[in-house]
Amino acid sequence: MKYCTILLLLPLFVFGQNDYEANNENPFGSPNPSAPEQIKDFAPLIGICDCSSVARAADGSWAAPVSMTWKFRYIMNGTAIQDETLKADGIHSGSIRQYNKDSAKWYVHYYTTKGVPSVLPAWEGKKENDKIVLYKEQNAPNGAEGSYRLTFYEMSEKGYKWIGEWVSKDKSVTYPTWKIDCTRIKADR
Repeated sequence: MKYCTILLLLPLFVFGQNDYEANNENPFGSPNPSAPEQIKDFAPLIGICDCSSVARAADGSWAAPVSMTWKFRYIMNGTAIQDETLKADGIHSGSIRQYNKDSAKWYVHYYTTKGVPSVLPAWEGKKENDKIVLYKEQNAPNGAEGSYRLTFYEMSEKGYKWIGEWVSKDKSVTYPTWKIDCTRIKADR
């Protein structure tokens, strides 16, 4: 009977391991080697940063900066990435980031305490040189067709920058609406 119990539990240990999940030794998880290579696109962001977030006010001017903490970690046993923002103004948010090999794109599903939609909005895009660029179709307030573009740039061990901006379909018009500047306080290990 003792051997039967061991044999029944063995699959739980062999097949139930989550070696790439966050743990005491690796608080932000790690990329799963069986995940697409692009899982490492977000590697410079994994960890915790202190950030300054500034958005456009209703009159078009830049509002006062808001302090926030931005945390990135690997999830789903190292095959996806989750981020979370905690802002001093009480509006918190996060995203689930998954790479699709078939489309060769990242899909980013966004959620926030500002509202709970029945379907999460999603951006799609990829790494372009040293930037991660994501788009979601969105018309401008005046009805002009275009997209909302999110870009991570200047990514390093010291931190990174992020910008959200409306862009026209032909990309000739760009209007930034949100900027975030982050300084690393805790690295991925």
